[in-house]
Amino acid sequence: MSELKAMEQSLVPAGPLTPMAILDRAVERGATPEILEKLMALQERWRATQAKQGFDEAMAAAKAEIPVIFKNRTVDFTSAKGRTNYRHEDMAGIARQVDPILAKHGLSYRYRTSSVPNEPVTVTCIVSHRDGHSEENTLSAGRDDTGNKNSIQQIGSTVTYLQRYTLKAALGLSASTDDDARGATTIDATPITEAQDDEIKKLIGARSNPGAALEKFLSIFKIESTSDLPASEFERAKSALQKPAKKAEPA
Repeated sequence: MSELKAMEQSLVPAGPLTPMAILDRAVERGATPEILEKLMALQERWRATQAKQGFDEAMAAAKAEIPVIFKNRTVDFTSAKGRTNYRHEDMAGIARQVDPILAKHGLSYRYRTSSVPNEPVTVTCIVSHRDGHSEENTLSAGRDDTGNKNSIQQIGSTVTYLQRYTLKAALGLSASTDDDARGATTIDATPITEAQDDEIKKLIGARSNPGAALEKFLSIFKIESTSDLPASEFERAKSALQKPAKKAEPA
């Protein structure tokens, strides 16, 4: 190490003192392969440390800007095991909140999945920074056999579930059941359940012109998708869609 220290001191550049700058000077001075190898290892460690620091700073800045994620979906069904009723935030809702903020700070995320027969489904969320550092968060769960899902749908449902939870864990996100807009009004804006959404879609699909019917439906209820329809409006929407086309498309 004394030889390396002596070389570093003799190679101190006029500019910023970095391992790369020292390495460049060493090459110019004809340093031995052993010294160059040690300097290259030093440069790699320094680069990794800098990348980790950049990642931590970006994550801290992003988390300070990411708002609470609101639970915008309702699951409500009854099976042989009894009634299942809970609210959750869907992946699209999370993405709309976090993607622009993460991108602003040079962060991105992707997933790695594994589904081996007779083993739990595994999803790994990988959060990366533009400087090169990345960190992973992995969760596993059994296939979702609720409802009448086929084998592929069971895997897909579990993957979606794990994607949400690994991303939330990786970013340290929290979720709330209400948002400021809903809290400020007495109107119940809780969206319809997945089963109700399927029923609405089937009724729209049965219209003479499904495309036009869907467009008008979304316009009337001022929503972006059928799944956003407030539960309090479900019966009115269903009744309108069941009327003959000449009376309403939908009314």
